[in-house]
Amino acid sequence: MTKCNFVVVVFACLSLAAIARAEENVDVIQPVDRTLINSDGSRFVPKDFYPKFSWQTTPRYFMFGDKSRVLRPKQVQFIAKQTDFLCIEKSHGMEELGAAELGAKHEAAAFKKVNPDIKVLFYFNAAFAWPYTSYNKNFTSRRIDAHPELKKFLITNPRTGELVKRFGVAFCYDVLNPDFRNWWVETVAKGVAESGTDGVFIDQMHGNLMYRDRNTGPEVEKAMGQMMAALKQRMPADKILLANNAYSDDAKHVYPVSDAIMFENYASSKSSKESLLAEWGHMLKNAKDGKISVFRLGVEGTGRGNMKPNMPGLSQEKLEFAQACYLIGAQPYSYFMYSWGWKLGTGALVEYPELEKPLGPPKGAYKRTTPDGWEFTRDFEHASVWVNTKTRQAKITWR
Repeated sequence: MTKCNFVVVVFACLSLAAIARAEENVDVIQPVDRTLINSDGSRFVPKDFYPKFSWQTTPRYFMFGDKSRVLRPKQVQFIAKQTDFLCIEKSHGMEELGAAELGAKHEAAAFKKVNPDIKVLFYFNAAFAWPYTSYNKNFTSRRIDAHPELKKFLITNPRTGELVKRFGVAFCYDVLNPDFRNWWVETVAKGVAESGTDGVFIDQMHGNLMYRDRNTGPEVEKAMGQMMAALKQRMPADKILLANNAYSDDAKHVYPVSDAIMFENYASSKSSKESLLAEWGHMLKNAKDGKISVFRLGVEGTGRGNMKPNMPGLSQEKLEFAQACYLIGAQPYSYFMYSWGWKLGTGALVEYPELEKPLGPPKGAYKRTTPDGWEFTRDFEHASVWVNTKTRQAKITWR
């Protein structure tokens, strides 16, 4: 064999060896998981303690409470069949069990018996001292004067010296008081631990700025962020912190420490065409940051004191627009909540066949039909979505 032929043979052997090694490692290359691709092509990276997520049907989040009693077994089965992610509202089970954290504990155990993977959140408020848990039972007009250590945590009217009340019921926390922040963090962490829940839904990120000098805004925002950061650190690492409306500018210190963000849309004014467009952008940002989104769009015309008759039927009629608005902006780990309130009887027990239809992952980002128009379309594996957010019309074509 000549020297030249020898080199050729050695090179060929080395090449075959390289190919063999490559073939051995083929199984390392994984196919792209379309369920975790954001609408801009980036990949969603979930934390290992997040709920399970699937595009099989419209992903749903539930949040409800019944002050008088806990759920019946059939109600637990009904809700657990439709979601892996929910929150027990602030006064649930209080009258039957004596305190709201006991209501949350009862339901967390009931749901996990049906579905061990379900994620159940405890509710606590960052601004209003709702007196429904045993931790807050002394925040009432009848009891507060006997507890000066708690009274100092509350905002007073500078003109009258009287404690400020929200809705004439709930006292207002003073987030600028560092002793309050320490008490609040310990209380919420205790509530999560004692209820056996998987984290917490924190309501009201504004720090009661409406009852303060507006010049204190930056200070209030910073204090709220410090309190949320301390709570996240205080809870076990595998607990979810869901912050309501923490995508807004006044919650910029809360957003970084939150695992999940709710877009509440509690009034028609919150779901204007401009607001919806902005929220879709925020939902993409959440996804790129590895955060869960909860998009809640309620039934129109059901504000305080304006409840219409036959709400279950009306909610069926209004569903297509709300669902379409969710689907246009949905990202991996985006959940849809639909209701006309926060009580058990305001939507949580209504059956919506459209939300159980096969959906499949999105085929791409939404499209705006004209640069300045308000018509949007988006395709999913089993559905095509069209919505006009100016006329508030929508059509979902299932296939």
